[in-house]
Amino acid sequence: MMTKIYPRTGDHQTVYLNAVVKDPQIEVGDYTIYNDFVSDPLLFEKNNVLYHYPINRERLIIGKFCSIACGTKFLFNCANHTLNSLSTYTFPLFYEEWGLNKTDVTAAWDNKGDIVIGNDVWIGYEAIIMAGVHIGDGAIVAARAVVTKDVAPYTIVGGTPAREIRKRFDVITIKQLMELKWWDWPIDKIRQNIPDIISKNLDHLLDIP
Repeated sequence: MMTKIYPRTGDHQTVYLNAVVKDPQIEVGDYTIYNDFVSDPLLFEKNNVLYHYPINRERLIIGKFCSIACGTKFLFNCANHTLNSLSTYTFPLFYEEWGLNKTDVTAAWDNKGDIVIGNDVWIGYEAIIMAGVHIGDGAIVAARAVVTKDVAPYTIVGGTPAREIRKRFDVITIKQLMELKWWDWPIDKIRQNIPDIISKNLDHLLDIP
């Protein structure tokens, strides 16, 4: 796990996220970065992971080498008033007022599960990721998109609600990248092959033992 907080000397707007988060229900892979030019990026848990209350025990899982832009929000289950009732009012949450059983508090909202972000995912400015969403490796979420459904690997989505814009690569290339999983390589191996990674020289990377 990363212990270094700032990737660049003199830049306190960008942090390695797993050196910042403390909540054990938030898991972040190495080298994933968060940039915030409005607020202190050290306050990511407070400002960006919302409605994440211990009662649900849901997790935010973010992979390695992700890029998360300023203002991205992860909205968890307590933001969801239930649709399985005649009313969306959260009566069970205010159990004292209405003489209800305290143990039924979670009936006030619908639980859609964890938020899971793959590896090498780029999430754009002020995007919103809703509870239960899984975003695949290599995907891109456009600025201010509201993601309510799963996103396939290497797919670009945008809009409200977010919809597929296009695939980043053809089907064969995506399959090869998913098998390659370069983000799981030892760091020295990644460092040696950065020229090929950033120049899209996939054929050479596939030949590496």
